[in-house]
Amino acid sequence: MKNTLIALATAVTLLGGTAASFAETYTLGDLVIDNPRARTTPPGAPVSGGYMVIHNNGAEADRLIGGSAEFAGKVEIHEMKMDGDVMKMREIEGGLEIPPGGEVMLMPGGFHVMFMQMKRQLQEGQSEKVTLQFQNAGEIEMDFDILNAAEVKRQMEMNMNHGQMKMNAN
Repeated sequence: MKNTLIALATAVTLLGGTAASFAETYTLGDLVIDNPRARTTPPGAPVSGGYMVIHNNGAEADRLIGGSAEFAGKVEIHEMKMDGDVMKMREIEGGLEIPPGGEVMLMPGGFHVMFMQMKRQLQEGQSEKVTLQFQNAGEIEMDFDILNAAEVKRQMEMNMNHGQMKMNAN
């Protein structure tokens, strides 16, 4: 028990006190959504990005097809990828597939929720309600933590490293 408490205290210290933001998990049918977060915006910015990990524990694929947020006039599912030497961003027609028994990581530089036509600035340390729409599972309302770009990147890298540790443990 003492070793567990020491390990937990060490983890909180290494995370810079942000361990609470890793504790957010939402369940919708067979889908488990971990750590929803959005990037801060400077005044007047027209867009922001939303990130999370979506696990599908079911036997059927589902699709993230859109959503809504009070702070944005439009919510789309986007992908960034290289086209030759140019990084391009585009909406994913038909939504993002979440494979059965698999997971999809929405992160900077890849798949993400695109908040467009921003109605207000997203400020670090706040939380905003976002509703995501899945083709089969339906809708779910979640709280997205608002983090600066560097913190979003750091947390997503930690999620990736944690996922690799889980995969290597088998």
